[in-house]
Amino acid sequence: MDAPTPPPDLSFETAARGRGALRIAGVDEVGRGPLAGPVTAAAVILHPARIPEGLQDSKLLTAPVRERLAVQIIAASEVAVAHASVHEIETLNILRASHLAMCRAIAQLSPDYAIVDGNALPADLGCPGEAVVRGDGRCLSVAAASIVAKVARDRIMVDLAQQHPGYGWETNSGYSTKRHILALNEFGATAHHRRTFAPVYNILCREKSISP
Repeated sequence: MDAPTPPPDLSFETAARGRGALRIAGVDEVGRGPLAGPVTAAAVILHPARIPEGLQDSKLLTAPVRERLAVQIIAASEVAVAHASVHEIETLNILRASHLAMCRAIAQLSPDYAIVDGNALPADLGCPGEAVVRGDGRCLSVAAASIVAKVARDRIMVDLAQQHPGYGWETNSGYSTKRHILALNEFGATAHHRRTFAPVYNILCREKSISP
């Protein structure tokens, strides 16, 4: 039987402080995979004496728990949220757009060190840092950033769902669910859809091929 995965901790932050860093930001993004909406990043500088209990990879938490923790994180920490638009995703590609959103979030806090979820640092990070694979499940600051980013982007998609009903964005956040694909086939793509992503692109190509 596999041993349970340990929760995220402060070991990465402690190591960075040992190297002289004072303002250490955890950074994560959400929204690489959806067919619609922006990619959203958050940067969080935790205050060691005021860390909310229960921080974890946002994917392992329910929506109500994420909402509660996001409020607590914002109240007790330095927090920045930034986005890269659908146009930027189409122009740059999703990886570079994700890094752009991360850099925008980091720039708002001006940390002297960043711990970034993933296997590569953005080219224009603006400060020293390290990339940590599965960082949202290993590093408390990154876990906090993953929660804030997820809550912020979900709220955007709920708002967009009011403007474009039928796609189910209020529950699927723009991901490729059965309901979303059915709506794409029925209603077509909106201005918020990522037209270079395969399901959207294929539907648009099909529409073009059958148009008179």
